[in-house]
Amino acid sequence: MGMLKEFKEFAMKGNLVDMAIAFVMGAAFGKLVSSFIDGIVMPLVGYLTAGINFSELVLKLPSFREGKESVLLTYGAFITVLIDFLVVAFVMFMVIKGMNRLKRKQPAAPPADPAPSAEETLLTEIRDLLKKEK
Repeated sequence: MGMLKEFKEFAMKGNLVDMAIAFVMGAAFGKLVSSFIDGIVMPLVGYLTAGINFSELVLKLPSFREGKESVLLTYGAFITVLIDFLVVAFVMFMVIKGMNRLKRKQPAAPPADPAPSAEETLLTEIRDLLKKEK
């Protein structure tokens, strides 16, 4: 029973819950970006490139053995996923850049007076002793 309680405490820590929420939101954002790329960006790219459909771009490698099928390299799908990645990476860059800008705008705490060095302490003591002698 102790292990179950310990696991519950671990699972309910703020960082773990925050990470789980971020993971779910990231997965949903990935689907959103994929839908955007597949439904809007790639058709526009195909339109601008004289009707090329990237999902149909393949390279057919000949088979070296009789009766074996040739190998298809679907590089068009790779290009689409690469564009997906670049969009996600750019959006994440912009989010992090915005967060960093907000962090910088927060007023910094005033610097605390540093403790005097050993040399300064010694000089202060000497000064005080000289004042006493006068």
